[in-house]
Amino acid sequence: MAKSSSNSSNIFLAAVLLFFGNVFLRAQASDVHYYDFVLREINVTRNCTTNTILVVNDSLPGPTIQARKGDLVYVKVHNQGPYGVTLHWHGVKQPQNPWSDGPEYITQCAIPPGINFTYEVNLTDEEGTIWWHAHNEWTRSTVYGAIVILPREGSNFPFTTPDGEHLILLGSWFNEGISLNKALEMELSAGTNHVPRATGFLINGQYGDFVPCSNETTPHFSVDYGKTYLFRIVNAAVGSEMFISIADHNMTLVGMDGAYTKPIVVSYLMIVSGQTMDVLVTANQSPGRYYLAAQEFSTEDIDFTDYVHEVATAIIQYKGNFSLTSPPSYPNDTLPLYHDYSAAASFIQQLRSLASEEHTVDVPRNVTTRMFITASPNHVACPDDSCYFDDYKVATTLNNISWEDPSVDVLQAYYRNISGVYTTDFPDLPPVMYNFTGDDLSTSLADAAQGTSVKVLNYNETVEIVFQGTNLLDQSEYHPMHMHGYSFYVIGVGFGNFDNETDPQMYNLVDPPKVNTFGVPKRGWAAIRFRANNPGVWYWHCHIDRHMSWGMSTAFIVKNGDTEETSMRPPPSYMPPCIASKDKPYGEIDRTLKGDI
Repeated sequence: MAKSSSNSSNIFLAAVLLFFGNVFLRAQASDVHYYDFVLREINVTRNCTTNTILVVNDSLPGPTIQARKGDLVYVKVHNQGPYGVTLHWHGVKQPQNPWSDGPEYITQCAIPPGINFTYEVNLTDEEGTIWWHAHNEWTRSTVYGAIVILPREGSNFPFTTPDGEHLILLGSWFNEGISLNKALEMELSAGTNHVPRATGFLINGQYGDFVPCSNETTPHFSVDYGKTYLFRIVNAAVGSEMFISIADHNMTLVGMDGAYTKPIVVSYLMIVSGQTMDVLVTANQSPGRYYLAAQEFSTEDIDFTDYVHEVATAIIQYKGNFSLTSPPSYPNDTLPLYHDYSAAASFIQQLRSLASEEHTVDVPRNVTTRMFITASPNHVACPDDSCYFDDYKVATTLNNISWEDPSVDVLQAYYRNISGVYTTDFPDLPPVMYNFTGDDLSTSLADAAQGTSVKVLNYNETVEIVFQGTNLLDQSEYHPMHMHGYSFYVIGVGFGNFDNETDPQMYNLVDPPKVNTFGVPKRGWAAIRFRANNPGVWYWHCHIDRHMSWGMSTAFIVKNGDTEETSMRPPPSYMPPCIASKDKPYGEIDRTLKGDI
């Protein structure tokens, strides 16, 4: 009886703390917003074929969340779909509250069909464009939308207020439709690299003019001659870097990932999977129609040709009287080709934080933790002939460890001291040093281990990580690394093997770009820094979804500080139960859940 009384007291105390925490948040927030997201299946037709897909509020893309810097947003998710779902607020730091971050098996388990769950999205220093998306398997292919964060009331943009705004969300189309996750699970079980591939790219849910049955629905953006427009761009494509260009128009980049940049005038963008960009476009050409074109930047081996060759398009259309008999102008001279690594490198090298008096940078100088992490293709052994075709299955790794999802989410295990769910031995260095970007590397170097291995950081540690791409198995690619719960400074990027003596001399510690997602170049490296001042469990992963599914991820546990303000909040009164098993069909799991309820 005493034990029961103690548990009841603990539950009561947690509820009280949560209540007063929410009251405090509402008091601090500039404004509070409420959204209802209803997930359900709809039929849509693209490229002359009708598929059933899962969407939010019957739309592809889903609804846009709009708020101001410092606001608080509550999103009630009603899962009317056929399987469990989680949502992630990509670029929102969620201070002290990883419970609402969203990645499955990291901070929560999936919201079962027929169940509602409310996320608390606490906007703090983010300003500009970020986004939200599903974070279980590849559900995000159709479940995603933008988050537009305006300056605080009474504040202004750090550039002349634009005359208007347009939103562009790049997406992927899969012919598998609602069966995409089942097709993915089948290939992952087989251990092959034949995971589903996108068959096209979308702009605001549409292919554009160059795909059959699509030109009637090509997105159009109206502009007035002489006016300037803010284009908010989200790369929600499932695992693809993209080039973007507008015929005969330059773009001025002014923001990335919810932070402002020094303005740079460019004729094209290279935006990696998961990134967002804000650009200004002035309508200063002859009134007419101009294509905005988005094309894949393919970083796989040059012999690999199974990438999307079609170009997604929208039309910038000037208002007024002019002839519509000729087709829109196309950016033939400015849209880079599929494998243009030089164009990508040239774009990346220009990126800088705004670093103004109102939008300062705070790059850690005295580093307390240094990590060197290889991002690599690998393979792992199949125990007991569990793979269909070979003794090994395809894997990707960070420091030679391929992430394995636990049965209970890491956050719950950490908070409740549940043993056996994860280990805290993620290494600061790879197990062996070699010529990471060389040719004809020994396949023995590709042997990897599977595990749920996390890195533990003390509160307020200053961290530097060098991500090193490898050419193991002759499969080097770009790796857009995304960190949950934080933004970080990209202090250096280079090609080849990182040199720890000469390369740090070229670090930018004055105005490096501040982002939450950044590409590690093919056969190259990227160095970042951040301060571990957000306690909780935070996911780190490659935003190429097939790489993430093969294991290129880990998690950081940032321990509590010494005060309530520097400690993780207790969980909400309800979190989705961890009853789903990857070895059971969800219908069976759903029946079990309903029986328990």
